[in-house]
Amino acid sequence: MPTSEQRAITWIDGDWVEGNPPLLGPMTHATWMASVVFDGARSIRRLAPDLDLHCARIIRSAEIMGLLPPVTGEEIERLAWDGIYRFGEAAELYIRPLMYSEEGFVVAIPESTRFVLSVFEAPLPPGNGLRVCLSSFRRPSPEMAPTDAKTACLYPNVARALREARGKGYDSAVMLDAQSNVAELATANIFMVRDGVVATPVCNGTFLNGITRQRTIQLLRDEGGVQVEERRITYDELCAADELFATGNYTKINPVIQIDDRTLARGPVSTRAHELYFAYAERAGGRKP
Repeated sequence: MPTSEQRAITWIDGDWVEGNPPLLGPMTHATWMASVVFDGARSIRRLAPDLDLHCARIIRSAEIMGLLPPVTGEEIERLAWDGIYRFGEAAELYIRPLMYSEEGFVVAIPESTRFVLSVFEAPLPPGNGLRVCLSSFRRPSPEMAPTDAKTACLYPNVARALREARGKGYDSAVMLDAQSNVAELATANIFMVRDGVVATPVCNGTFLNGITRQRTIQLLRDEGGVQVEERRITYDELCAADELFATGNYTKINPVIQIDDRTLARGPVSTRAHELYFAYAERAGGRKP
């Protein structure tokens, strides 16, 4: 995320402002009741693959949380491209639309929903691989939390899993669902490869069906000629895999090089997934006319 040395701009109240403008007060509903939804897209050298899907998803997230979006997904996408072109051609950026409620008592007042859009410098991590362990924290089931939205209130649990894993010397954590099946990594979806077949946890409502996840599945099936299964996966299966890799918007495709005490090499399938994704970004990620 941005440091004081990294440039950030934010669209708020009809104009772009530099830096990190103050937004929330102590009486703001979002401050004390967590009525915040957001999304995240990437721009790398003015390529923003699936930006339209990210902009559409925040609209769905807002509606799930009882907010009333004051803009459309198409309007967010147009603003995002405007923001991207305010940086240099080689910039690596994170695009984060956000909506929150100003008013309400426990239940948000939908008409008080505000929209802001931040675009900031965020170099793509090198993708040298993740070291992961099993988390003692689990993803909530849909009747316990708004798991079908990308909402800020879910992330304290993610932070607990990350703190625990990093305290043990790992980069991230494998989180299970309430039925003890693998759900995802703390901040990314996970894939395993065994005997040339790719498998990833079937979406069961406990984690988001990531946009990079969906794109990777499509590319592996349609262009890579790889069999991809969406199914229930146990942690023991994950530990016995030939390859593991993660997909997520911030890092895109990243191999898992260690799970618990077992080390893994970057394998041919994860390498192929990386190649296919960035080839897709080159041909389909440019600005739409």
